[in-house]
Amino acid sequence: MGAFDFPESEALAEIYATAMNDHGYPAEVLENVASREIMEPALEQGKVDFVPEYLGTALSFVDPGSDPSFNTPGVTQVMLRDAFAKRGVTVLEPAPAQNRNEIAVTRATADRYHLTKISDLEKVAGQMNFGGPPECPSRPHCLGGLQSVYGLKFEAFVPLDAGGPLTIGALRNGEINVALLFTTTPQIDEFGFVVLRDDRHLQPSENVVPVVRDDVLSKQGSEFRALVDRITRKLTEDSLRGINRKLEGRTPSDVAQEWLFEQGLES
Repeated sequence: MGAFDFPESEALAEIYATAMNDHGYPAEVLENVASREIMEPALEQGKVDFVPEYLGTALSFVDPGSDPSFNTPGVTQVMLRDAFAKRGVTVLEPAPAQNRNEIAVTRATADRYHLTKISDLEKVAGQMNFGGPPECPSRPHCLGGLQSVYGLKFEAFVPLDAGGPLTIGALRNGEINVALLFTTTPQIDEFGFVVLRDDRHLQPSENVVPVVRDDVLSKQGSEFRALVDRITRKLTEDSLRGINRKLEGRTPSDVAQEWLFEQGLES
């Protein structure tokens, strides 16, 4: 079970792995596998068997020539399924929940520069620092997309974490002016950050979606797949926000066990 290097991904991996272990399917979470540049080859090579992915970002990585920005979750799932098919990987049904990239500023910054949408940044980006995960500059839906789609050229990029405490703290303290956060980041509401509207549709559908090696699905059978689908259907945006809120000061494993109990998914 692969988890990317941010708490929500680790919690999702723990949710699926804990449920599998409870139902007799041995599973182990490999934490902090880090970026897709490591995860996707590991999945193809059988070093990782199962990854809770995100539709649009996964598609852009596996098929760089695709453009998922205007597509529905269903269409994006079909495109991702086709892209993964020749790699020995099956794309299962996506969750109701999605976690898209969000471009956020403080209320003070929004008021000072009259910012409501991302394109409003064009006139002031040159005097602002942008903060996000280290891989952000090369990602089409992060800094790369902000440059190509919106023409934004920030004074500096500050490598931090993936919508975590480093980024949130830097935004609150004024070390950065603009941050990459996520739809399910609970601190957006907690600290009154302003999410700028994606008026040029840079961000695609980002529903949580399990991707699994074909040989694992064949070996474990239909009951295994049904268990995965039951878990996935319970993952709403509200539940993801709740999971992220509980992750403050708690381990992903503990949060996963509690969530499974609340959803009636324990064996």
